[in-house]
Amino acid sequence: MSGSADDHSLTSRVRLAVMRLNRRLRAQRTNESVTLSQVSALSSLHKCGPMTPGELAGREGVQPPSMTRVIAALEDMGYISKRAHPNDGRQVIVELTEQGLGYIEADVAAREAWLHARLSELDDTEREALSRAAEIIDRMAGQ
Repeated sequence: MSGSADDHSLTSRVRLAVMRLNRRLRAQRTNESVTLSQVSALSSLHKCGPMTPGELAGREGVQPPSMTRVIAALEDMGYISKRAHPNDGRQVIVELTEQGLGYIEADVAAREAWLHARLSELDDTEREALSRAAEIIDRMAGQ
């Protein structure tokens, strides 16, 4: 970036727009008793499949003791279960339960329904611009 006023304005506008959209999407959550950290861990298990607590902590970018607390809470809610690691008796594997899968699917469906309704209010040109912007944002986020 060249550092011009226009670049700074774009930086601020994109940052604020992403934050506002994220806040609106979070407001569509189906169960507020599940923390955002817990939702993130459930989403990782949904996307990546069963893994050790250490792998999950690494994926989530948190320290293992923090993930231990998240896992314990999710297990108490019935959203995840633990099983013995097939190759290492000192480890466990955490995975979604049917109830956890149902929670994630309902949560995603609620957020996507809200977003779909907003997108349907746009014209074709605006939807096309957002499609391209989504590709760019994914690239910027390292996806």
